[in-house]
Amino acid sequence: MKLRRWMTAGAVAVATVAALNTVPAAANRPYDPTAQSLAALGLRHGLQVGTAVDMAALNDTSDPQYRRLTTSEFSSVTAENAMKWESLEPTRGAYDWAAADQLVEFAKRNRQSVRGHVLVWHNQLPAWLTSGVADGSISRQELRELLRRHITTVVSRYKGKIWQWDVVNEAVSDPWDTPSTLHYKGFWAQNLGPGYIADAFRWARAADPKALLFYNDYNIEAFGSGNPADDKPQFVHDMVKGLLAQGVPIDGVGSQGHLGTQYGNYDTLQVTAALKKFAALGVATAFTEVDVRSEMTEAVQAGNSAEINPRLQASAANFSVLMKACLAVRSCLSYTVWGFSDKHSWVPGWFNDPPQGMATIYDESYQPKRAYHELKSDLIFAGPPYVLPRIAPKPRR
Repeated sequence: MKLRRWMTAGAVAVATVAALNTVPAAANRPYDPTAQSLAALGLRHGLQVGTAVDMAALNDTSDPQYRRLTTSEFSSVTAENAMKWESLEPTRGAYDWAAADQLVEFAKRNRQSVRGHVLVWHNQLPAWLTSGVADGSISRQELRELLRRHITTVVSRYKGKIWQWDVVNEAVSDPWDTPSTLHYKGFWAQNLGPGYIADAFRWARAADPKALLFYNDYNIEAFGSGNPADDKPQFVHDMVKGLLAQGVPIDGVGSQGHLGTQYGNYDTLQVTAALKKFAALGVATAFTEVDVRSEMTEAVQAGNSAEINPRLQASAANFSVLMKACLAVRSCLSYTVWGFSDKHSWVPGWFNDPPQGMATIYDESYQPKRAYHELKSDLIFAGPPYVLPRIAPKPRR
């Protein structure tokens, strides 16, 4: 299977923001790439740099900085929650499109691409669906039809407006789960069996022939043992390979990129190798939910710079590793941070034992952190015109 020409759906945003790079410098003022946005610098490489969007924050008129940065810094947007099933259909048969429609229109006005997130996931499902299955009022056959109808309805509504869809999210277990041998997990696997994955991609493709269809998961940034029994990236790789062999229309693999400074994590070469291994299957890749959290010790919360600074540096290094790997592999189409400011990060509300935070590229006052500047420098120095072949002098006589 040959790698397709993936950027077609994002061509408008690419052409628009990349054009910023061709504007002549003002008279007597040298061109300064550091003054450009992440969006403009990324599109110099054909790479879209995006963010997940909190719709409440976007609409908060008392906090205009959130909307301004969402508009100016990023070339793509992802619905953080607005496109999840519980948000779209809280009551059976009654869809609430307001927030999702607003995000799509926001992106259109700002010439940004949209990543649709997410069609099939075992979390954030409407209560009427999960309770119906639990009490037996929704049969297996009816559940499969409800899933088909949901995918078809949502994808059809946004046909031609979504660049990448996360079709199936987090379908694979982790080695610390029970049983420890990797397996298909969650509500959909338990109630429909693993065949739902192929079905979901086929239904999504039927509803939109041009959207790029992704499988999305966490902890797949670098391969380990190579044994699919305990190496999650290998399990996912083999799953995608099997789906492709069946003719399933899967176009890409999204690596979420939720990292923490308390872990060993990976170096750029390891992550690059993983992206290349997925690309060898003929699929695109993307980093879809990048953040790097830190433990909020008492000293950190008290403002002790001796504990804060190492965490900020480690965070920047991890953001940079993923960016450099993405730039090194041509199939990596987008790099999306999962929220850009600590003010609206999901991390403190989810990781609280011990408390964690400091996960994004801007602080709570919207000041860019070291991580932001490292991402910008990665984009600036990733080849010409800012990094050129060395010039070796000739020996003087």
